[in-house]
Amino acid sequence: MASKQPFTDSDIADEAVRATCDDASICKRFATSKGYWTDLYVQYFVRQAGERKAPEINRGYYGRVKGMNLLIDAFLKKTQCDCQVVNLGVENIMPKKFFEVDFPMIVARKIHHIKTKPPLSKPLIETHSTDSLLLDGHSLDSDRYCIIGADLRDFPTLEEKLKKFQINPELPTLFLSECVLVYMTSEQSSKLVHWVADTFPTAMFINYEQVNMNDRFGEIMIENLQRRQCNLAGVDLCQSLDSQKERFLSAGWKSVNALDMMTVYSMLPQEDVARYTSLEFLDEKELLQQLLQHYCICWAVGGLLFSGLSQIGF
Repeated sequence: MASKQPFTDSDIADEAVRATCDDASICKRFATSKGYWTDLYVQYFVRQAGERKAPEINRGYYGRVKGMNLLIDAFLKKTQCDCQVVNLGVENIMPKKFFEVDFPMIVARKIHHIKTKPPLSKPLIETHSTDSLLLDGHSLDSDRYCIIGADLRDFPTLEEKLKKFQINPELPTLFLSECVLVYMTSEQSSKLVHWVADTFPTAMFINYEQVNMNDRFGEIMIENLQRRQCNLAGVDLCQSLDSQKERFLSAGWKSVNALDMMTVYSMLPQEDVARYTSLEFLDEKELLQQLLQHYCICWAVGGLLFSGLSQIGF
């Protein structure tokens, strides 16, 4: 019998990153249970939180989801849904085709949920003929939805798998990421966004991530993650809104914008803000403000074939 290979430092670091993904999913489920937004399917993928989440955490996730969705909706309207979306870790949306990319281990777990839970599998089965639906333990592909297990740091394999499942570079394409690029080295994430800009003539990239990480609050965030053996390998690009934008500008993207979440919050629909502020009492207003000042949304547009994308914003 072959001996089991010991875990490497890289394996431990990757497992710590996957744990942060689980934590975020649990927080999102708790926020939906409080009524911040509606998600009909999160209950089938994520266990209920074992403990109450603080109001500032719930409001932070509300801003994250609402802000991302406003830009996603604007992209879908501009393209009239004649587009495709490559999700590197965000809530589901339905364009012409939706590609989801994640760690192979997370993909296997997600596919298991889909295969074993009728509310997830039934819509797929009902809308696809048998010969157009591929579903196994490592990948899922249909006419409208595809989930792929891949490491974003391995560009050749990522590109090979996207081509295998018939991604169309000629369609307007939206790439989404939430706190993903920061776990790659700056060189790796820059190569990724450069590849997207070179491969897709009409593209948009929306990235939610840390910012202003060079002050004491940012240092505490980094220290807390390091105690969990989770290293923010690309934190040097999270020092300011300018450094976030420069990653895309230096990779050839034509138009780049970035706002911290405090600013995004001020631009959200006021009727919805009034609704969610009534859900629970917020005592730590200063902590919420600090959290919002240390996250941002950066969105970049590339290509000249669909200039209307450059008008997208809050």
